[in-house]
Amino acid sequence: MNRSGWLSRCARFVVAMHNQLIAEGSQVPVSVLCRLLGVARSTTYYQPHARHLEPHCDPVCVEAVRAVIQAHPTYGVRMTHARLTKGLGMVVNRKKVHRIMRLHRWTCRQRRIGRTPRVEHRKSIAPAPNQRWATDIASVDCGQDGWCAFVPVIDCCSREVLGWELAHTARAKTAERALEEALLQRFGTTRGAPAGLTLRHDNGLVFGSRAYRALVRDYGLKQEYIAPYTPEQNGLCERFIRTFKEECTWQHRFDNFAAAKAIIARYIKHYNTQRTHSALKYNTPRHTYLTLCPPHQQAA
Repeated sequence: MNRSGWLSRCARFVVAMHNQLIAEGSQVPVSVLCRLLGVARSTTYYQPHARHLEPHCDPVCVEAVRAVIQAHPTYGVRMTHARLTKGLGMVVNRKKVHRIMRLHRWTCRQRRIGRTPRVEHRKSIAPAPNQRWATDIASVDCGQDGWCAFVPVIDCCSREVLGWELAHTARAKTAERALEEALLQRFGTTRGAPAGLTLRHDNGLVFGSRAYRALVRDYGLKQEYIAPYTPEQNGLCERFIRTFKEECTWQHRFDNFAAAKAIIARYIKHYNTQRTHSALKYNTPRHTYLTLCPPHQQAA
């Protein structure tokens, strides 16, 4: 029996005994009964609270939230609210969205944050576009073609995916093609990188190969290696890869390499131009780049 049920039973017993004594002509105060029975007087006057009723949810808002969750199953409360307000133009409070998602069990489970010792942190965030780029390698299951290598190159300020490559093998040529696409996308030429542009990555064999280092140096970029066993120093690219897996590769079962490449291309376009980012004040990466970069510095 829970505490509420026990208090209710004690209160009913004391009140019933008190009424019986009054019916028999004995005027015994309630305080005396409580003292004889060893029960606190507050227990006698306890009144159980009415059962909390769940608030009524606006059906129109519920259907709008449902549509966003069905289209983007990994979105949490803040991303769903941003999609409703900025993407669909709805006027809705974030607490209301949170209440609807909680009542319908549409919220996402959060990972526990460990407290393992870390080395000195080196931020990968850049204050302006084209100051630091980041790259990494991830594996993608391409069905009958097996596991393939996915190499993105992102801007550490706007979070825009500038270039990417999907190949059957994770060789230096794969990373080189991703970097060349990023240079062409941002500057229109492979040799248009501004002075001081750095490329951050881990200590993998691909990024440390002689061919890759020569290519980066020839294109005018400066390589920036993170400390060993500290992936958080390349946190922006690592976080993008997690988002890419949650919202793209884990949501599909690719039949082959060609199907995977087509779907990934659509997702990258969606990520750059439509998906809002919490660290960018719920703006898209492309909008952030156009806002921060002067017009005369923007490439076609």
